[in-house]
Amino acid sequence: MTTRKRVLSGMRPTGPLHLGNYHGALANWVEMQDAYDCFFFIADWHALTSDYENTGRISDYVKSMMIDWLSAGLTPDKCTMFVQSHIKEHAELFLLLSMITPVPWLERNPTYKDQIVQMESKDLSTFGFLGYPVLQAADIIIYKADAVPVGVDQVPHVEITREIARRFNYFYGNIFPEPDAILTQTPKVLGIDRRKMSKSYNNAIFLSDPPEEVAKKVSRMITDPNRARKSDPGDPDICNVFSFHQIYSDPEKVRRIDVQCRAAEIGCVDCKKIMAESLVNAMAPMRDRRIYYEKRPGEVADIIIAGGEKARQEARKTMEEVRMALKI
Repeated sequence: MTTRKRVLSGMRPTGPLHLGNYHGALANWVEMQDAYDCFFFIADWHALTSDYENTGRISDYVKSMMIDWLSAGLTPDKCTMFVQSHIKEHAELFLLLSMITPVPWLERNPTYKDQIVQMESKDLSTFGFLGYPVLQAADIIIYKADAVPVGVDQVPHVEITREIARRFNYFYGNIFPEPDAILTQTPKVLGIDRRKMSKSYNNAIFLSDPPEEVAKKVSRMITDPNRARKSDPGDPDICNVFSFHQIYSDPEKVRRIDVQCRAAEIGCVDCKKIMAESLVNAMAPMRDRRIYYEKRPGEVADIIIAGGEKARQEARKTMEEVRMALKI
């Protein structure tokens, strides 16, 4: 009997999930749950690293994120879903790992430097923000995960975790595996204004948007900026609407629109209507699952509790080993 490799990943509950989140992570998670022993957690403590002044909505975001996950196709029969703060052992391991993690490892973290610049309006000069890679390492190695699914730009995060695990093992014995990064390919999904899809840019199509809202947002999408009139030939290669067609429309429709756009045989308004229909149809199974779970909040709560119990059992086993290794 072959034992499945264990995969772990998480998301910060900072608001409703959108198509960028779906293609950036969730779609891969849904596929992975059939091939790996998957642990997925809602990282509510991590949300505090940048939003520590406004914590009032985190609890609501946790519930809505779980519904987003279930709507996308994650299922408790195939994976373990839980909330980070429900497993207090994460905090204990974070404390112990922080005792052995050199500060220069954290200061050279590229994400730390980038976010300090990008979020200059917030005071991020906190220990929690500097030390979040240590908490992230605790999240991963407490479950002895074999791998973490990430994009290429996130590989340094996994490398810090590997270094921390390696340093712990050097001091106290071989307790933790060094997790590998599973590189995931994600289609490019921009917001309706052609910038990165983001809640803060007000340009996102959310997984929870009803069909009429999806169609309204698609109607506002920026197309080929050089095409001023319907009679002008368009260039699908630089059109955001066409990039959505490539993801959501069937191949024959994509080929036809490509030809018609370049020959000025179809206008942007009609093209958007066709794409909106394709997108709404593609999101229909998600929408049906959402309706099911929104009507059953008790079932969602039970899924969170059951996932937490399973995660807690694994975390407690690991922490028993850790305490014995540290002789405390």
